[in-house]
Order: sequence, then C-alpha cells, then structure tokens
Amino acid sequence: MADAGAAITVAIVDDQGLFRAGIRMLVESQPDMAMSWEAGDGAQAAAFAVERCPDVMLMDLRMPVLDGIGATRRIVQQAEAAGTGAPKIIALTTFNRDQAVVDAVHAGASGYLLKSAEPEFLLAAIRTVYSGYSVIAPGSVQDLFQHAARTVPAGGPDLSVLEVLSARERDVFLLAAKGLANGEIAGSLFVSEATVKTHLRSVLGKLGLGTRLQLVAFAYERRLLG
Repeated sequence: MADAGAAITVAIVDDQGLFRAGIRMLVESQPDMAMSWEAGDGAQAAAFAVERCPDVMLMDLRMPVLDGIGATRRIVQQAEAAGTGAPKIIALTTFNRDQAVVDAVHAGASGYLLKSAEPEFLLAAIRTVYSGYSVIAPGSVQDLFQHAARTVPAGGPDLSVLEVLSARERDVFLLAAKGLANGEIAGSLFVSEATVKTHLRSVLGKLGLGTRLQLVAFAYERRLLG
C-alpha cells in the first residue's frame, strides 16, 4: 500500500483489453496515481494481489475463470490471512440494479460504479475509496438495495439485530444506512465527526460488517429503514 504522499497505486481487472487500456491511460494521466498492474480475470487478479497489493482495485463483476465477486472475496480473505490490509475494491457493472453488486458489497467491495461513468467521476471515486470512504453510482443506492431486499422473505423489521448497539450507536447506524455523510450525521446528533467515526467503527465491529456499504445492505435486507 502507498505511503503518505505517494501516488495511489491502481489495478484494473476486466476481461476486455480495450477497456483496460482506456482505464490505464486515464490513471497514468493523473499526477497522484500510478498503474500497478492489470488482469483479465479474477483468478489472475487474486494471484497478482498476493505479490503486489495495490491501493485501489477496479473490479469487473462478470469475467471468465473467476468472476469479480469470487475474486473480491478471495482477495479480502487472502489479506486477512496474511494480516495485511486489503485493497479498496470498486466493483464495475453495466447494470444499475444488479444483484451481483450487492453480492460484491457483501464480499468486501468498498463501492461500485457503472462502467459508463464519466472519467472525472471514476477518478474521484478512486481518490474517495483510497481516503477510506465508500462510493456508489450516483442516485442508485436506494433503488439497488430496495430491489435486493425484495429477494428476501417478507416480514417486519428485525430490530433484534440492533440490541448489541447502544442507543447512540443505533442513531448513527440508522443515519449512516440512509446515506448521510459523517458531517451530516454529526450535525444531526450535535456531536463531532470524530465521535461519529468512533461510533461507526464500533457499529461495524459489533455487527460483523467490514464496510459502510455492507452496513447499508444490512439495513435494507432487514427492513430497518421502514
């Protein structure tokens, strides 16, 4: 992983060579980014990640040999087994309502983008996940996870899953699940952003979640947002 002040190292995993070439040119045009490597399938990416782990990985979800979901899961598990930090993985998809995106989030992806995203948005997304935040295709998080929630058995909200949280942690959980940024949560609860970050770390740990997007999926799938 890059040291403070170093270029953000980026890897691209996609079975289309022309798409990889376009991403490589875009990344290499940025003074604060450097291309680490590229792979044509998920198995190759998982092997490369062991040898040279990039800061950010752009992962196509539909590929031969090993798809993006399986590759994301394998890369995260490899990093956990080695006791090292996993790369921030951005899932790439062609479709806005894609169950594969939800599966990738559960596997450990830090966000997702449509492959038709504007170059400026893709570059901003790389910088955003590198800084420790999640990214999603504009205007799609509610539709995506509500669509995914329809695939689970109908029923009322399962509030029992929140019993492990303190009252303040529940407040932070619900606001984060609605998509509010840390600053917005802090303003709503009249606390500092540092306090919000502390509560979020505790919430993720208690619920066994790895990323903020997993928190959103967790809330929608259990119908905790009404």
